[in-house]
Amino acid sequence: MLIPRHVRRVLIGVTAVVLLFIHIPLLVVLVNSFNTSRVFGWPPRGLTTQWWSRAVENEGVRSALLTSIKAASAATVLALVLGTMTAFAVSRYRFFGRSVISLVVVLPIALPGIVTGMALNAAFTTTLKPLGIGFGLFTVILGHTTFCVVVVFNNVVARLQRVGVSLQEASADLGARPWTTARLVTFPLLRSALVAGGVLAFGLSFDEIVVTTFTSGPGLQTLPQWIFNNLFRPNQGPIVNAVAAGLLLLSVAPIWAATKLSADPASASGRL
Repeated sequence: MLIPRHVRRVLIGVTAVVLLFIHIPLLVVLVNSFNTSRVFGWPPRGLTTQWWSRAVENEGVRSALLTSIKAASAATVLALVLGTMTAFAVSRYRFFGRSVISLVVVLPIALPGIVTGMALNAAFTTTLKPLGIGFGLFTVILGHTTFCVVVVFNNVVARLQRVGVSLQEASADLGARPWTTARLVTFPLLRSALVAGGVLAFGLSFDEIVVTTFTSGPGLQTLPQWIFNNLFRPNQGPIVNAVAAGLLLLSVAPIWAATKLSADPASASGRL
């Protein structure tokens, strides 16, 4: 299909405007992390790397970063297990209430974060506190898992619907045991969907602040919470800029890797 030249130019122009709208604020944060000024301002008065050094040496930043990594990693693992199992149940079996389960699984990510946070806070207060389990990293992980499951579920369901069951049935007809079929046929077909779902789940958990506020306990602080709490404190703005810029640069590598891993080099039929 040939696109007329004037239409192509319009599309290129619109794409350029959208990309600039998205990335110019990120560029401002990155440049401001080298600004010699202690207050937010543009253009920068000068360039320095001292804020990056102070961010690395800041104990609060290191502690909050470690907490965020722990919470996001655990929530991602739980989401991969629960989301994949639920996707298989919904896609491969027919039973009463199947559509309701699909709605219930997706609902947490559609609700406002503050509603989800209030609901989780009330649920943990009535169920976990009587068991002697207080608010802390464990409740944060459970809270994050509720919406991380959604992205894994959606990715796996979409992949299962696309690949069908013909390859699994062929493997069974050839005498392969269920676990052998799962390892050699099903998992390779789902690998890219699992990678994409895992990366999205980790990113959602790492970035979450509203649900975290309702489910974390005293003394526990994730990196987004640290950034929010220190954003307007005296002399902390430049360090916050450096932390945000560092997260921006660190996020490029996993996104690039996930894009490469998620790309299907061949269709399912081409693997046969």
